[in-house]
Amino acid sequence: MIEAELFRSVQRWCKGATGVTGAAKLSGGASQETWRFDIVHPDGAIGAILRRSPKGYGAAPTRAAGLAAEAQLMQLAFEAGVPSPRVMHVLTPDEDLGTGFIMQRVEGETIARKILRDEEFAAARPRLARQIGGVLAGLHRLPQDKLPELRSRNATQEISEFERDYRSLNWPKPVFELALRWLRDHDPGPSVETTLVHGDFRNGNLIIGADGVRAVLDWELAHLGDPMEDLGWVCVNSWRFGEIDKPVGGFGSREELFAGYEAAGRKCDPERVKFWEVMGTLRWGIMCGGMMQRFREGPDHSMERAMIGRRASETEIDLLRLLAPRGS
Repeated sequence: MIEAELFRSVQRWCKGATGVTGAAKLSGGASQETWRFDIVHPDGAIGAILRRSPKGYGAAPTRAAGLAAEAQLMQLAFEAGVPSPRVMHVLTPDEDLGTGFIMQRVEGETIARKILRDEEFAAARPRLARQIGGVLAGLHRLPQDKLPELRSRNATQEISEFERDYRSLNWPKPVFELALRWLRDHDPGPSVETTLVHGDFRNGNLIIGADGVRAVLDWELAHLGDPMEDLGWVCVNSWRFGEIDKPVGGFGSREELFAGYEAAGRKCDPERVKFWEVMGTLRWGIMCGGMMQRFREGPDHSMERAMIGRRASETEIDLLRLLAPRGS
């Protein structure tokens, strides 16, 4: 069924296409769908990905930039040389496929467990932390006059929003209270520079190959803000997937990340990065708490929600390691 719908769209903008095959829905995504498929073409199959919000799906989360903005950002990044899939087509209402876009399929791996442990990626792993620094530097240099309309948040506003979200859970946690107090006491104020911030740049949202980073995915939380936020988020312990002594995604050290960022012509502020790492750890803990609330009170009683909700307790340990390290 969806292959017929996709082909009606594809034949409009892909000259010479004669069909669509192999459509398969990929796992993940609570508010959006992702499908992989091949475009049949006389010059050879063209791998593609559909990312969409089908008819009847609820509104995007309030922090989301929206699919149209996401498509614009990915194409802008692709044209600027930042690893990102090329956007092939933005859906229109008359195509009856919902809202979203179709992009080039980039082959590689996104599953962190495989990236961190499989022999296939052994040669790439030692280079990834520095390479990620360079990718973030390129992302933060994207010209603001070409960006879509995005929300803007500074550190003070983020503390306020996350405290509100935390209080709404009615799930008191002393470690979260400690983290909120630390964040208020160490609020660095507005950054000297405001740039595009990816908002979810981490292991799991990167396509990795034997040669390193091939694409950055999931731009839906992009916004304007402090560029150090992205460097802090990629260091949050939850994205190390057990490799806790390698803070940058389980790949390498902060020093390697900073070196890659600065080698690409940008300046790091390690103190601000730490602030955003603490903020990111609390943010993920509150998000996990929200998952638990959805499991307990509805509308989603799935095992996946419960399993993610359980991880809130892990972020409490992570926060204590950051704020009160053993031996301090």
